[in-house]
Amino acid sequence: MPDADHAFYEFSDALLFPGYFGWNWDALSDCLRDLNWLPADGYLIVVENAPRLLWSSTEDQHTLFRILSLAVHHWASPLGQPEFKVLLLCDRDEEAALLRHEIACAVQCRR
Repeated sequence: MPDADHAFYEFSDALLFPGYFGWNWDALSDCLRDLNWLPADGYLIVVENAPRLLWSSTEDQHTLFRILSLAVHHWASPLGQPEFKVLLLCDRDEEAALLRHEIACAVQCRR
C-alpha cells in the first residue's frame, strides 16, 4: 500500500466494504468501526511489510495508524463485542523503527 488510494482499495477488498464506502479516511474509519455487513466472532487485520506502508506520505501513515488504533479501541470498549486486532509484520531490523513510529503516532493522536 504505497499511497492512500491503494490502502482504501486493499481494505475495501479485504473486508468487502459496502458500495457506499466513500474512499477517504473518514469512510475507512467509519467502516472499520462498523463491519455489520461482515459478522464474525473476531477480526484480524494483517499488514505485510508494515514499514513500507504508505511510504509516500508520513502524514497518511500517521492517519492510518490513528484510524487503526481507534478501531481497536472501539471494538475493545463494549462487552460482548468481537475482538478486533491489527498485526503489523516487519523484519526484526525494522521493528524498532516501526515501534518508534507507532509511539509517535499514539502521542500525536492524544493531543
